[in-house]
Amino acid sequence: MKIGRMIGCAILILLLGLAYFQYGKFIPTVGAAHQPLSAHEIQQLQQNKPVTSIEVFKSQRILQLKHQQEVIRSYPMRLGFDPIGHKQFEGDGKTPEGTYSIDWRNPQSAYYKSLHISYPNKQDSAYAQQQGQSAGGNVMIHGTVPTRATSVPTSATYLPRKDWTLGCIAVTNSDMDEIWQLVKDHTPIIIHP
Repeated sequence: MKIGRMIGCAILILLLGLAYFQYGKFIPTVGAAHQPLSAHEIQQLQQNKPVTSIEVFKSQRILQLKHQQEVIRSYPMRLGFDPIGHKQFEGDGKTPEGTYSIDWRNPQSAYYKSLHISYPNKQDSAYAQQQGQSAGGNVMIHGTVPTRATSVPTSATYLPRKDWTLGCIAVTNSDMDEIWQLVKDHTPIIIHP
C-alpha cells in the first residue's frame, strides 16, 4: 500500500515537472507594473514630445519610446523563443536586429493590437535567398494576451516570465495601448542585441 502511494506521488511529481518545463514560460512575471498614462498625458506627449524613434534592447528586454534623445516611456518586453542573434530565416525564433521602421498596424491582431516592423529588408531577403530559405516576415510589436481572452480581468497587465514569440516583440496589452497611440507609422525602430 505504501509503495503504491509512493509510486503515485512520484508519477504526480514527474507530471507536474513536465508541465512546468513545457508551460513554465507562460507563468506571469511578478512585480509592479508601471502606472499607465492617462488620456491627457498621452495627448500632451503627442503634442509636446512626439515619439521620433523606438529603441529595443534585446539583452535587457526593454523597449523605449524616444523623442529625439530623451526616453519618453520604457516598457518590459519578451522576444522570440531563441532570442540571441539576428533573425535570418522563417521559423528560427529570433527577433531581428538593426534599423527598420513601423510600416503598418493591425487593430485586430491575434495578439490584441500590433505594429508591423519592416523586416525583412533587402539585405535580409538576399541573405536568406542565398541560403535557399525564406527570411520570414510579419514581425510585430504586439500584446501578450490573445484578443479572444482580453475579457479576463488581469489580461491587460499579463507578461510571461520568458521569451515565447516566433520572433515578435511582445508587451502587455495595456502597454500596447500606449505604444499604439504614441507611435506613428514610419517611425524608425532600432533593435539592439
